[in-house]
This record gives sequence, C-alpha cells and structure tokens, in this order.
Amino acid sequence: MGRVFLAFLCGSRLFCCAKCRALLTTEKYLESTGFVGSTGPAFLFRHAVNIHHSQVHHRFMTTGPHLVRDVYCKSCNTRLGWMYEYTIVPDQVYKEGKVILEQRLFVEIDNPVKCMDPTCKGE
Repeated sequence: MGRVFLAFLCGSRLFCCAKCRALLTTEKYLESTGFVGSTGPAFLFRHAVNIHHSQVHHRFMTTGPHLVRDVYCKSCNTRLGWMYEYTIVPDQVYKEGKVILEQRLFVEIDNPVKCMDPTCKGE
C-alpha cells in the first residue's frame, strides 16, 4: 500500500476524526446541526476531505428513501457517517452530494494558527 496523503483546510473551527485527528472539514462548510445518526446527533456539511466512501446503497430514513454511501476516515478507516447521493423526495434534494458526520465520531478543535494561505480570506 502507498502513502496516504491528507488534505488540509483553513478555518478557525476544525472538525477532525475522533480516533486519529485527521482533518475532515471546517465550520465554513457546516450547513445544519439538526440531524440524527446511529450514534446520536449528526451534522450536515457541504464539503469534507480525507474521507473515502462505500458503494451506493438504498437506505430508508425518517425523511424517506435515499441512495447513500457510508463515509470513512481516509487515515484510520473509522466509519464517520454517510453521504447523500440521490433522493426521490423533492424537498430533500438539498441533501444530495452532502456529507453527514456523526458527532460522537468527530472532535471539534479551535484552530489557534492563523492561516497563511492568501486564498483563505480568514475563514
């Protein structure tokens, strides 16, 4: 197996894998904290890095049927949540392409380091 390269995102509040602390996303991409996963509360994000996912499978949820992929940490392979691929329920289309991370499976870290990337714009 080759070397695993992890991506980095700028931000003042970071969300990382609880097991290995690999960066997953930032508050910039947080869309909602009102979701529930198999381990309890879960957050919906527009974008996440350092993840890989399973094959697409059908899952019936409280909001209806969805095609989803389970999401895993790229570094330690811990299951973190799921990604919405497709839904047939018209008012749930906003979830497509977004990632749910379960709160018990990630940690929030306040980033004390100011980003030096000029494209970051302090986010």
